[in-house]
Amino acid sequence: MRVKGGTVTHARRKRMLKRAKGYFGSKHLLYKTAKEQVMHSLRYAYISRRTVKRDYRKLWIRRINAACRMNDISYSKFMYGLKVANIQVNRKMLSELAINDPQAFADLVKTAKKNIK
Repeated sequence: MRVKGGTVTHARRKRMLKRAKGYFGSKHLLYKTAKEQVMHSLRYAYISRRTVKRDYRKLWIRRINAACRMNDISYSKFMYGLKVANIQVNRKMLSELAINDPQAFADLVKTAKKNIK
């Protein structure tokens, strides 16, 4: 008597098609194209989880730089001044300060300027 693996194969394919739900055209209907698209999608998701972090850091730096320029200092000198003053605030928080509390950011700029010279 032979062993039939139909249930396992069917379950595997069904699982793959379930992951491909909502894809355009035959990519959610046909197993082969669905599998290819799911594999690509997983790869894109993996890459994007890292790219998002980079993009946010760039955004924060741009915001800090813009706020620094309004206070007559460059971004690099500002960051150096904070480092010398031993003020450890991350870029995300600095960007939030620059947007929501310009006075507190201006105080940090003054501290940074004082420690540069």
